[in-house]
Amino acid sequence: MAITYMTKDGYDRKMEEITYLETVKRPEISRAIAEARDKGDLSENAEYDAAKEAQGLLEMKIAQLKDLVANARIIDESKLSTDEVQLLNRVTIRNVATGAVAEYTIVADSEADMKAKKIAISTPIARGLLGHKKGETVEIAIPAGKVKFEIVEIAI
Repeated sequence: MAITYMTKDGYDRKMEEITYLETVKRPEISRAIAEARDKGDLSENAEYDAAKEAQGLLEMKIAQLKDLVANARIIDESKLSTDEVQLLNRVTIRNVATGAVAEYTIVADSEADMKAKKIAISTPIARGLLGHKKGETVEIAIPAGKVKFEIVEIAI
């Protein structure tokens, strides 16, 4: 698995999720399997099959999360700069054609959250902004076509 860059906060959230899945969800599913097993013939027991499938999915999710944090590198936020767009910068951009202004924080893929205006570093907009400075205009190919954005502000 590839190295994933995360903030300390993002890493802590993933660790909390693993703990919750292991200490709350795993025992719930084990109980559901035991209850279904107690109902008799397992060959025709849909409850048992569903509980076993849920167990498999949960174990897969736990394994994926553990793999993610095992390969995580915590970003030292004190070393961030606003000279040019980089990971964890909050960037204000203006669409040159429409004048629409948007602000996004560029984060690791595992921390992306559009509701919180956090875009993954792997998105076309983030990739197009990386390495550019305040005041520059960049043309970025997005699914809707090529769009020119002016970098209005770079913050942390």
